[in-house]
Amino acid sequence: MSAVLSSLTIEQRKKLRSMFHRSKLSLLFKASVHGYHSAYFHQKCDRQGPTVAVAYNNSGYVFGAFTNTDYAQTETNVVDNKAFLFSFNDRMGNADPLRVFSENPQFTFHDGNTGPNFGSLFFIYNNTATVYSNPGQYFQFDPMQMHGNNLNLTEFEVYRVEDYGDIMDKPWRNVQWTPERRKEISCSVSEWKPSVSSVKQARILMVGPVGAGKSSFFNSINSVFKGYVSTQANTGIASSSLTTQFRTYRIKAGKENFLPMMLCDTMGLEEGVNAGMDIDDFTNILKGHIQDKYQFNPSAPLQDDSPHFHKSPSLKDAIHCVVYVIDTCKVKILSKKMIEKFVILRKKANQLGIPQLVLLTKVDEACPLVTADLKNVYQSHYIKRMMQEVCGKIGVSLSAVVPVKNYSEEVELDPDTDILLLNALNHILRAAEGYFDNQCEDAVSV
Repeated sequence: MSAVLSSLTIEQRKKLRSMFHRSKLSLLFKASVHGYHSAYFHQKCDRQGPTVAVAYNNSGYVFGAFTNTDYAQTETNVVDNKAFLFSFNDRMGNADPLRVFSENPQFTFHDGNTGPNFGSLFFIYNNTATVYSNPGQYFQFDPMQMHGNNLNLTEFEVYRVEDYGDIMDKPWRNVQWTPERRKEISCSVSEWKPSVSSVKQARILMVGPVGAGKSSFFNSINSVFKGYVSTQANTGIASSSLTTQFRTYRIKAGKENFLPMMLCDTMGLEEGVNAGMDIDDFTNILKGHIQDKYQFNPSAPLQDDSPHFHKSPSLKDAIHCVVYVIDTCKVKILSKKMIEKFVILRKKANQLGIPQLVLLTKVDEACPLVTADLKNVYQSHYIKRMMQEVCGKIGVSLSAVVPVKNYSEEVELDPDTDILLLNALNHILRAAEGYFDNQCEDAVSV
């Protein structure tokens, strides 16, 4: 299928981008290709972050609306103080586009299951190539200036506005970046215990593409509790997985005690046939059949007559939470084959009732704002958009996605990095706790 192309001329694109500090525009929806229907619009444009709707008519007007918030079909009136309507045409020359902001403090647009509805401008009205125009209590404008009183559309497009606004006004998840909070989470993790008496340590399986940061996450957590940067697990840069064995790592909390969890590292996922971890090996790991230091063989999964095959595993040998580790910088370029592998893994884990989370690594490399200050991680438009995008690709809820920065080049610990890592670990243990709670309920029902 050929690529869907923008209808904007070079000059029109420049004029449109001028309203967004020259941000990049990424085409999401084109009505002449995808259809003048609200369902197709929402399929392409929901939960994409800041977007601009662009309408064209045969009078030469390019007009539309920008919103800094998501379309999500919540059936509520949304207030967005950065939203505006706009218009320009080729006859304007170098004049700035018309921009109109809402004068109603209770309404910017209605987030329903229709086309984009900004009250005074309603696009794809009644699933047709028209726009409803009613300047008044929501947005005040002259119809001749806005669209020349021509409400029939020759085209309608929606673009994602990349990196617009730089940083959110306030974090969308609350994190306390204080030494007291670091100590509190560290104690909470150290003192946690599985609710099933037969299990002393939760077993957490880390799965992800080659180079995503699975082993680095273990090293980073280990570093937090050791008090210095540790490199126990093998890490580095390679085209194929550096982890060739199934490894289980315990983490010391102090000189004698261990954390009530065990991180299990696996061979990296790869796209090719007979490359990376085999799906059957993954299933056997989940059930507790595979023992520590088993050497992976991508072309031949572990057989039940192997000395590394645990024939009668108990609950303590099984996996209690799966963590998919994904490089934030590579969310946009995850291949179709890799996504299909994740879908298969998700299905296997779901069948066994095992909770699953996504760990987004390298957030500092993905966003310059987070590079400058890690505390910006939950105020970065880009990081939130990558978290939302991975939700759609992997099939998890946003609450199951946790961003982290691993220790990769540092030689000294950083308090903010520690807090983000400890928050992620706490989130993982809560998911495992839900698994154990379900085991207790099943035992009672039997």
